[in-house]
Amino acid sequence: MDIFDKLNIDQSPLGHYAHVDPGYFMFPKLEGEISPRMTFRGTKVLNWSLNNYLGLANHPEVRKVDAEAAKEWGLAYPMGARIMSGNTVYHEQLEIELAKFVKKESGLLLNYGYQGIMSIIDTLVNRKDVIVYDAESHACIIDGVRLHLGKRFVYPHNDIESLEKQLVRAEKNAKESGGGILVITEGVFGMSGNVGNLKSIVALKEKFKFRLLVDDAHGFGTMGPTGAGVAEMMGVEDGVDLIFSTFAKSMASIGAFVAGPYNVIEFLRYNIRSQIFAKSLPTPIVIGNLKRLELLRTRPELRENLWTIVNNLQNGLRERGFNIGTTKSPVTPVFLSGGIVEAGNLIVDIREKYKIFCSVVIFPIVPRGVILLRLIPTAAHTMEDVNETIAAFEAISVKLKNGKYQHEGIESVINN
Repeated sequence: MDIFDKLNIDQSPLGHYAHVDPGYFMFPKLEGEISPRMTFRGTKVLNWSLNNYLGLANHPEVRKVDAEAAKEWGLAYPMGARIMSGNTVYHEQLEIELAKFVKKESGLLLNYGYQGIMSIIDTLVNRKDVIVYDAESHACIIDGVRLHLGKRFVYPHNDIESLEKQLVRAEKNAKESGGGILVITEGVFGMSGNVGNLKSIVALKEKFKFRLLVDDAHGFGTMGPTGAGVAEMMGVEDGVDLIFSTFAKSMASIGAFVAGPYNVIEFLRYNIRSQIFAKSLPTPIVIGNLKRLELLRTRPELRENLWTIVNNLQNGLRERGFNIGTTKSPVTPVFLSGGIVEAGNLIVDIREKYKIFCSVVIFPIVPRGVILLRLIPTAAHTMEDVNETIAAFEAISVKLKNGKYQHEGIESVINN
């Protein structure tokens, strides 16, 4: 059999939507300056789909530093992987400042979040070790766990009682193999907005011997008194052994980092394959990230503005009867009931008639019969944006309940 013969896009989970108006549902293009109001197919829309939590993507100080750094250094410098020829004082400075901010001994820059945490997991464990992880962990964690050649156990989302049972199993297996245990969870779960129960997980260290890796991509910059994340918010920084975050959320940039004990970070530095065999982050991006981190640390009003929008949006939706789950973070899911046809008609209606752009999530990412609209509030949004969106959601909710989205042909839907 030719290996290419089985690569039928219609048989892949999301690929069977590929031919449905390409560029509308899949791979849409939002154009113009990054802001709450962008252009989609020639029309200005209110955008709730970008992880620009603190509004730094177009912050004037950020844009100025980005431009100056690109002019001075170009996008090629430094050439090569950091371990060979791609290191600079700026890379080292950013690692030091990030580690200090999250109260860890040392930090390591990573080129990307997804490949970064996969490679961290791959580097930390061997076939003798056991991994225990939350069932709703991000795909990058799941893929990192798949690389593991040893035992792995999963526990239902945030179910501490089940985690304890899995740790009993893990402890038995680790004792037999002569390995250790790594527990992996998230600070903020990006789809539901739930906060990982880090306090209860850390408390289990009194009973079990394990190390804890937390992916806090959505919590870094948004959660805790200083924005250092969920571990800070829960007061368990010392109990979280390794903190990981991408720069793609609050920092509105490229790259990621991991921070923890000096000896562990040094081991990663000399063994993490995704960095050893990859070109270093370009210097202008690193310098831009230094400015973003500075603003994140020194401008609490950015986080305060974010939470003003978050609280008004989430409270407004709840007060009008919308199910937004148990989110405790800026991530705002709105759960509706309906099938794939209804989801398609609904999202076209909200984009075309109400001029609002948000992400729609359907089966197989969520169960059949569930339509998930995910809103990402930012510090750049306004109360006018919030009120406009709540009014639009009220209108589409009535249409959904009245069966307006059940039939093919969106033109009639938009006109009603």
